[in-house]
Amino acid sequence: MFHAESLVVTTKGRGTYEITRLIQQVVGNAAVERGLCTVFVHHTSASLIVCENADPSVRHDLERFFARLVTDGDPIFDHVDEGPDDMPSHIRSILTQTSITIPVARSRCDLGTWQGLYLWEHRTVPHQRRITVSVVG
Repeated sequence: MFHAESLVVTTKGRGTYEITRLIQQVVGNAAVERGLCTVFVHHTSASLIVCENADPSVRHDLERFFARLVTDGDPIFDHVDEGPDDMPSHIRSILTQTSITIPVARSRCDLGTWQGLYLWEHRTVPHQRRITVSVVG
């Protein structure tokens, strides 16, 4: 059994956006008891993370760490076609991930107690991000 759906997530700019509920809906639509769910974001300046979902300060700390690691407007970057956050957004995406595979059990993503799935927008301005969710079981 194979099932796939595309989703669009609208962001307000840089930050994390929980998409767990949306992904769980797609897995439910697939009617797969056991299998795998792969989530893929179709962009080079956004990524996906599995992260703590109980305390938002975890995601704020991640954002501050990445701001220090890859600084907007750093003069070492030549690629600034879309602004000072352009190349840093690509680097952030490369350092994280654009695809995540999650086990499916009992027709749901089998996440841990404190885990949530997030789209991480790396650009500072709003975007619409396309995500493909594929379920195999």
